[in-house]
Amino acid sequence: MPFSSPGRLRRSHLLAAPAAALALLAAATGCGSAGSSPSTGSGGSATAAKSTSATAAGPAGGTGGTLVIGMTAANVPPLDTILAGTQGYEGYRFVGNQIYDALTRHDLKQDKEIPALEPALATKWMADKTATSWTFTLRSGVKFTDGTPFNADAVVFNFDRYKNPKSPYTTPALVAQAATFVGLVKKVTKVDDSTVRITTVAPDSHLPEDLSTVFIASPTAVKKDPKNFGAHPVGTGPFKFASMTQGQSLTLVPNESYWGGKPKLDKLILKPMPEATARIAALRSGSVNWIEYPTPDDIDALKRSGYQVLTNSYDHIWPWVLNTSAKPWNDPRVRQAANYAIDRDAMATNLLHGTAEAADQVAPRANAAYDPANDIYKYDPAKAKELLKAAGVPNGFTTTVEYPTSGSGNMIPAPMNEALQKDLAGVGIKVKLKPIEWSTMLGQYITGKFPAGIDAINISLTFQQESFWPLSFSSTGPINLGHYKNTKVDALLGQAQSTVDTTARAGLYKQAAAQITKDAPWLYVVNDRNPRALAPTVHGFVEPKSWFVDLTSTWVAPKA
Repeated sequence: MPFSSPGRLRRSHLLAAPAAALALLAAATGCGSAGSSPSTGSGGSATAAKSTSATAAGPAGGTGGTLVIGMTAANVPPLDTILAGTQGYEGYRFVGNQIYDALTRHDLKQDKEIPALEPALATKWMADKTATSWTFTLRSGVKFTDGTPFNADAVVFNFDRYKNPKSPYTTPALVAQAATFVGLVKKVTKVDDSTVRITTVAPDSHLPEDLSTVFIASPTAVKKDPKNFGAHPVGTGPFKFASMTQGQSLTLVPNESYWGGKPKLDKLILKPMPEATARIAALRSGSVNWIEYPTPDDIDALKRSGYQVLTNSYDHIWPWVLNTSAKPWNDPRVRQAANYAIDRDAMATNLLHGTAEAADQVAPRANAAYDPANDIYKYDPAKAKELLKAAGVPNGFTTTVEYPTSGSGNMIPAPMNEALQKDLAGVGIKVKLKPIEWSTMLGQYITGKFPAGIDAINISLTFQQESFWPLSFSSTGPINLGHYKNTKVDALLGQAQSTVDTTARAGLYKQAAAQITKDAPWLYVVNDRNPRALAPTVHGFVEPKSWFVDLTSTWVAPKA
């Protein structure tokens, strides 16, 4: 990867990252600027989509009740820290961020701005001039839910568990998953009980952002049973583990000593429900009182029945990743033609009933890299046909696309892909659709290679961690599945890697996004608006512009 510091940057990170990409249904933008205390976050320079009210109704000041969530996940996510991401970012949303804290987190208590980075287990941080050494001041007085203290020793222990494959307290899966977020970390040193210094092998301007999903577990609990820690997880988060029935449910209860304030709920129950019809039925029957992604066709009926349906822009894109190393997708004119051939607005409005927005470029609207000037792909079949003719395929071609049947952020993939199939047929591109189970697709995706006979893969993605940009679009990025290459993009990504100031770095990503959008290595389709349906008895929840949620203010009233 030809970054601005050749030979120094990300080599070991890139080699390790493919096995970690189950955590990477995304990559985020923004982190603290050098000398900031705390980080200034990522939202200041973004041009976000129009905000809507995204707050669950109800009287203020309530408390208690049991919240039962029907997730889109196929199973209960693993409970060992960052392994929760093996069910996509929904695993971090409902498991990782509830049981654990990281050194940093995002402001999820408001719904108007892209969530800025803010203090969590660290109260402030500062980078040196080279962005290779970061000093974190830790929050005092915090305890794990087993009563043991959080301190610098706990941070050092957890990073050793993530980075050191020879540690008796780790597993290969944990080390692989962590590689994405701490791949550049060289050393973590205790300065004193309340201070740690993190040294990286190369400039890592967005380290604080990446650390927002690097969760800190109780060293005492891990040492008791290192191989089975996930069966009895202990963190410092707002909730603590109560019980689990594999494949059916996970029960969490409030951490009454939580440093951020005890959650209002009495109990939180998570249920995997990958089938949309099952989620709707469970909500209507009362066996759950919150569901992720109600199907668009059901939303009006749910509203008429008194259910709350919340939406908001967030850092999400639903694309096809195209194989740019093989004909005909190796020709940018063909890729551009496909992007002009699809009617995104019709899909967002008619098929998805406003639960999504047209993605006219690579950067999601709720991302600091979004620039309206880069929205270049509007529905123009005539232009698509001209480009195909110029590329030497005036009669079109046949291509095979693999898509997931469900999963985190995947919306309603079958009808969406069928709509794309129809649009593309209108300009001569004949699409063969191949459905596949979500977890199987993830396993394929992290290999960095297309399966035999597949020309494009449809997969839900996000830029929740900035490391996703180089991993996906650098010419040597390990999850650059489509083998996209552009030296200008490589240079911009390298410059961003050394730019700690969030506003300046966002500007570099906007430039990279402009070139990536023009080159069209993906078919840009829609940005999800993250719909979820809540029973009338659920109160106090604020839907942020994020994959993640804060459940500490949510409560459930007794049924009338």
